[in-house]
Amino acid sequence: MHDLSVWFWQRTLTPHIGALAATLAESNIRVTFVSNVLLSEDRMQQGWETPQLGKVKFLLAADKDAVIRLAAEVPLGSIHLCQGLRGNGLVADAQHVLRKRGVQQWAIMETVDDEGWRGVVKRILYRWLLIRWRGHLAGILAIGRETPAWIVARGMPSSRIYPFAYFLIEPQVDQLTLSSVEMDVNRDFRFIFVGQLIERKRVDQLIAAITTLKRFDIELWVVGSGPEEARLHTLADALMPGQVRWLGRQPMSAVSNLIYQADCLVLPSRHDGWGAVVSEALMVGTPVICSDACGSSVVVQASSVGSIFPANNRQALTKALHKQYETGLWRPERRQQLAEWAKCLGAKAGADYLAQVLGLEGKSFDSIVAPWKI
Repeated sequence: MHDLSVWFWQRTLTPHIGALAATLAESNIRVTFVSNVLLSEDRMQQGWETPQLGKVKFLLAADKDAVIRLAAEVPLGSIHLCQGLRGNGLVADAQHVLRKRGVQQWAIMETVDDEGWRGVVKRILYRWLLIRWRGHLAGILAIGRETPAWIVARGMPSSRIYPFAYFLIEPQVDQLTLSSVEMDVNRDFRFIFVGQLIERKRVDQLIAAITTLKRFDIELWVVGSGPEEARLHTLADALMPGQVRWLGRQPMSAVSNLIYQADCLVLPSRHDGWGAVVSEALMVGTPVICSDACGSSVVVQASSVGSIFPANNRQALTKALHKQYETGLWRPERRQQLAEWAKCLGAKAGADYLAQVLGLEGKSFDSIVAPWKI
C-alpha cells in the first residue's frame, strides 16, 4: 500500500469524480471523499445516481464546523483534490485550513464561461484567485479543451497544469439493445441529445439545423427535461412534426442504451464545462458532434470521428449534421473500434493518469501524457 492518502473535497458526491476515487482506491491507495451532501437535489432531478465508492472512505460534512474540524485533522503528508477555487459549498473552508497547515493541495477546474459582462468579472476574479493561490497549489487538474491555456493566461505556470477529464465507469449496454441495433438496418438516421432543456444547451439551434437538412429519414431523440421543454415542443411541432421523440428524464443506467441506439450524439451548448454524455457516447461507440464551447470537444477531436463546430453557428452545425448523416449507419465493428479507443476515458485510465500526476508513480512532468493523447 502507498504510504499516503488522497482526499477529494466536493460540494456534492458526483458519479464522475466518485468513479475516479473508487478506481484509485482499488490500487491500494487510501482514498477519502468529503462532501456537503450525498447527492444534491438538482443532480437527482437530472437523473443522476449515487456512485458506488467501493473502498473509498466517505465522510459527510454538512456544516462549516464539521469541514474545518476534518481539515484540521488530516495527516500532513496527505494529498487533497478540491473542487474549484471559488469555494463551492463549504470546500473553501477546507481549502483555507489546508493552506494554513501547509498540506499539499490540488484544484479541479472546469472551463469557465467568460462571455458577456459577467465574463469580464470572472476573468478579473480568477486572475486574482490564481495569483493568490499560486504559491499554495501543487497543481491544477484542468478539465476542458481551453482550460489549461485559460489558466496559464491568468498567471499559473504551465508546469503545474495538467489536462484532465471526467472519467467514467465503463457504460453497460444490454444484450437486447445490442441485438436490436444490429438487426435494425433500414431505419431512419437517428441523432440524440442528452441533457437539461435549458437555454445554454441550444437544443433550439439543433432542431433548426436538422430542419435545414430537409430530410424526412432523420429523427431526433431528446433525453432530458427543463424549463425550455414547452418552447422546444412548440418549435419542433412547427419545424419537424413527427420527427422528434421526447424521452424525458431518464436514470443514468438507461442513458447508455439510448445513446447506443442512436447514430450520433449532438451537444450544441454555448458553454459546457465538460459534458459527460460526450464521453459516454464515445465509450459505447457512438460518434459525437459538439460545439467548441464544450470542454469535452478535446476528446471528440482526439477520437478522429464526428465533428466540432463553432458555438452558436447554426450553419456550421448544419454542415456537421449533414456530414455525419452522409456516413450512414455504422456497422457494429466500427462502433466497437471507437468504443475500444474510448477506454482512455474510463475510470481505470483516469485513475492511472491521476496517480502519475500526483507523483505516485515516480514519473517526471515531461513524461506524463493525458490518456486520450497517447
